[in-house]
Amino acid sequence: MTRKHLTEEQIQRMIASDPEAPEVTDEQISQAKPFAEVFPALAEAMRRNAVGRPKAENPKVAVSLRLDPEIVARFKASGPGWQTRMNDALREAAGL
Repeated sequence: MTRKHLTEEQIQRMIASDPEAPEVTDEQISQAKPFAEVFPALAEAMRRNAVGRPKAENPKVAVSLRLDPEIVARFKASGPGWQTRMNDALREAAGL
C-alpha cells in the first residue's frame, strides 16, 4: 500500500499508533508561541547567519519584457542558464 492510496481512517490509525509523535491537542496549540518569541537570541543568530546567495557585485535589475515566443523558446532550448546567455547576447548587441 502506497501513501497516496491511504484512506483518512488509515492515516488517523497510523497517527494514533505512534507514541513518539502524538497529535497536538487544541490546548497545546492555544499555548504555542512563535519560535522567535521563545528563543529570541537564537532566532536572531539564525537570521544573521542565514546562508543564502552571496551579494552580487553588480546586481541584476528585474524587468518585465515582451519577447517573441520563438526567441524565448530558442534560448530555453539551450538548457539551464538560458537567461544568462540571453543577457550576454543583449550585452553584445548593446556593445558592452
